[in-house]
Amino acid sequence: MSVKEKGVNVQVLLRCRPFSDDELRNNAPQVVSCNEYQREVSVSQNIAGKHIDRVFVFDKVFGPNAQQKDLYEQAVVPIVNEVLEGFNCTIFAYGQTGTGKTYTMEGECKRSKGGLNGELPPEAGVIPRAVKQIFDTLESQNAEYSVKVTFLELYNEEITDLLAPEDLSRVAQEDKQKKQLPLMEDGKGGVLVRGLEEEIVTSATTHEGEELIKCGKLNLVDLAGSENISRSGAREGRAREAGEINKSLLTLGRVISALVEHLGHVPYRDSKLTRLLRDSLGGRTKTCIIATVSPAVHCLEETLSTLDYAHRAKHIKNKPEVNQKMMKSTLIKDLYGEIERLKAEVYAAREKNGVYIPKERYYQEESDRKAMADQIEQMGLTIENHQKHIEELQAKYDRQVEQCTDLSSKLDATQKDLNQTSKLLANTEDELKQCQYSLKERDFIISEQKKAENALAHQASVLRADLEKSQKDNASLFLKIAREDKLNTDNRSTVNCFQADLTRQLDALSKLLAGSTSQQSEHLKCVEKLCNSFFNVHEKAADELKNKVSASRALCVSHFEAVQNVVRLHKAGSNAALDELSALASSHSDSIGELLAAEAVEMNLVFDDLQKTLSSHQGEVTHLARELRQRFNASTEHLMDTSESLHGFLEKLLEESKRLGSHATQVDEVQTKCIADFQKVYEEQSRSDSEKLIADMTTLVDARLGDLKDSVIGNKIFLDGHISTVDGITSDLKRKWQDCFTQTESNFKDNADFSAAKHCRMELLLQKCVNTADTALEQWQRTQQSLNDMGSQHASTIASHVRTMSESNERHDVEIESARLMVERDTAKSGEDIIHFIDGLSEKERASVSEILTTARAHSETIENLQRDHSEQATCIEQHATDTFRQKYMDYEPTGSTPIRSEPDIPSKGTIESLRAMPMEALQEEFRENHSYESFTGKELRPSVTPRAPLSQIN
Repeated sequence: MSVKEKGVNVQVLLRCRPFSDDELRNNAPQVVSCNEYQREVSVSQNIAGKHIDRVFVFDKVFGPNAQQKDLYEQAVVPIVNEVLEGFNCTIFAYGQTGTGKTYTMEGECKRSKGGLNGELPPEAGVIPRAVKQIFDTLESQNAEYSVKVTFLELYNEEITDLLAPEDLSRVAQEDKQKKQLPLMEDGKGGVLVRGLEEEIVTSATTHEGEELIKCGKLNLVDLAGSENISRSGAREGRAREAGEINKSLLTLGRVISALVEHLGHVPYRDSKLTRLLRDSLGGRTKTCIIATVSPAVHCLEETLSTLDYAHRAKHIKNKPEVNQKMMKSTLIKDLYGEIERLKAEVYAAREKNGVYIPKERYYQEESDRKAMADQIEQMGLTIENHQKHIEELQAKYDRQVEQCTDLSSKLDATQKDLNQTSKLLANTEDELKQCQYSLKERDFIISEQKKAENALAHQASVLRADLEKSQKDNASLFLKIAREDKLNTDNRSTVNCFQADLTRQLDALSKLLAGSTSQQSEHLKCVEKLCNSFFNVHEKAADELKNKVSASRALCVSHFEAVQNVVRLHKAGSNAALDELSALASSHSDSIGELLAAEAVEMNLVFDDLQKTLSSHQGEVTHLARELRQRFNASTEHLMDTSESLHGFLEKLLEESKRLGSHATQVDEVQTKCIADFQKVYEEQSRSDSEKLIADMTTLVDARLGDLKDSVIGNKIFLDGHISTVDGITSDLKRKWQDCFTQTESNFKDNADFSAAKHCRMELLLQKCVNTADTALEQWQRTQQSLNDMGSQHASTIASHVRTMSESNERHDVEIESARLMVERDTAKSGEDIIHFIDGLSEKERASVSEILTTARAHSETIENLQRDHSEQATCIEQHATDTFRQKYMDYEPTGSTPIRSEPDIPSKGTIESLRAMPMEALQEEFRENHSYESFTGKELRPSVTPRAPLSQIN
């Protein structure tokens, strides 16, 4: 199914105004909250014990802080664009008076001044912004347009033209009543207002050749307030006017309900407002409803009504259609037909005294009247059918009422018999209940007295056992205190000795690391100097090699120029002597010239290749020097970082040793102070009487012994933590040195491999240069052989003339041979010089690399010695700490004779008194409170023979 057949829902927006000044002064509660992101509106309030909590969802929600521009850009701009595309669209505001309908539609343009360049003020509403957007869009499209504007007011079911000239506004009231603007059907399913003034705006330029015309229509409606008449405060005439306004709005509500419920009849004709908005509600127009509400509590009723109204309107479906595009000629033809119709109406009205209309208009109105009469007749038949159905339902209702009366009388008789039987049974049950209640009361008193007696006997035996146990525990505790004092003295001396030995060993390790750091710095400086010298030697060698290659190239070029001069002279002599064989000699000379030119090009290519090879050799040498420098700089930085890490670890070891010494001193002072305090308190307590001593000494001894035990355990944990910290630092230092040694060794191996690879690369480039020189020599030999072959081939054809020129040819052959020999000798000499130079450069590179490797081996030996010495020192420290804290430092070993700490359960006087049995009257009152006569069920109560709960729980 297409979108056109399904229809499009009416778009409903909600806008909540902010609190007014009066509401803020009166601290009016807020009952409406807006969630713009989830497009929800929540209403929450308690009224007369009834909680109202409702949530409504709309297409868009704008809270109290929303601006005019935000609402227009998000909701109205797309609608105006659709109008310009040829749709009919409607925007109308609905809500209670004072919620911002007029502000939303019109804004406050009259009180605000527009900005520069024709900009609207921020308070401008939908109407001015829509007009500005329409004209801006049309002007930007540079198209021919015509805009028609009408402005009307519907009040008390009367239509007023607000664009009418001023003289019409001064007409008397009775004349106005005679000249009401009528609503008429336009013949296309729409409604128009007859005689409405129109303001037309057209474009200043016209465009020829544009025949198609798009036509769109935009309705902007500001509805009246929807509040209740009794709450609006209107009286007499104003109340009647408000009633007429509400009548239009109620009709609008019925139309919306009929469209939502898909009823067969929609009451569009019950009000002029619904007739005007007929196409906007369920028609071919795209419609947008802006519902405005107040957040204050005093408007809650109207707010809920507005929200329900808007929520129902969401379910209306319109079927918007693009207005048919028509040709200019068709539009002009329709306009001419409308003019002719209006002329006929004017002529008919002018010729007669009464009100006359053309025949076509009369026939159309007669057909409408007949259709209305048929509809009224059908509705009368429907009413008769409904009346008959109601009479049948009334007869059924009367029969049901008679049956209900008979059943009620029978029920009353049965109920009386049941009441008499129930009274007899209740009296008998009361007598039985009184007897059972008295018996259970006596059993309860006897059971309570037995429980009190058993509890007293049990408590006396418990107190005697606790007293004997306390006397034995005191003797065991004094023996344990003496053993712990002796053990603490021995441990204190052991810790002092360990501190002195640890300080001496750490000083030795610090000196060893300082010496190793200085040696590594000297090694790094030596390596840096070797790298700089190696780089300088390579730069000088590259410059010399470049000069030699340039000299060789210049020498070869000069020799070739000499050879070319000799050939040129030979050719000139031959041409002067052999004029009679000009045709044959010219062909031979041309072939020889072409051969020489081709050979010259090939020789130039060979020497260009040689020059490129030497240039790449120079780049490789420069890159080698740069990479060697970067590698040695990286090694230097890594060694410096390792030295800094070693210094940090040494500082941590010194701090740990200092903390260990201070903590041992603090432990000694705390334990001495605890023993002195305990002795002092014990002497004071010993002077009191024996009964108080038995009660208080147990608590005091347990508390002091617990403190001493916790202190010893804390000291042991602290020392174990320090030992583990020292072990961790030592192992971390060992791991750091191993990583450093491994990294340094890998760096030196990489440098050696890199130098060897670069040496092989330079040997390959040298071999390539030698091959290029050999190629040039072979090329020259091939050239000579080609010349000799050409001479022998042409000897037979010009045998008679060769005899006359043989002497000249022999002289030129000698000159060419001498030039060739000179070129070969110079080329061989240049190649030998380059080979000797490259061999010398290779020897220098090997010497530099051997020196760097020697320095690296010395550095590796130094690092190995440092690692070995450091491992020995760390092992010695670790062994000494193990011997001290595992063999000499002794922990207190329990003998098993120390009594277990227990909290004595001493009952209070009130608890002992509570064990007494209560008086007889109190027990009877307790039983009657817990088991009232009214709640007594008559079941047998079993007395409890178990003693009461423990006294600790009672206390």
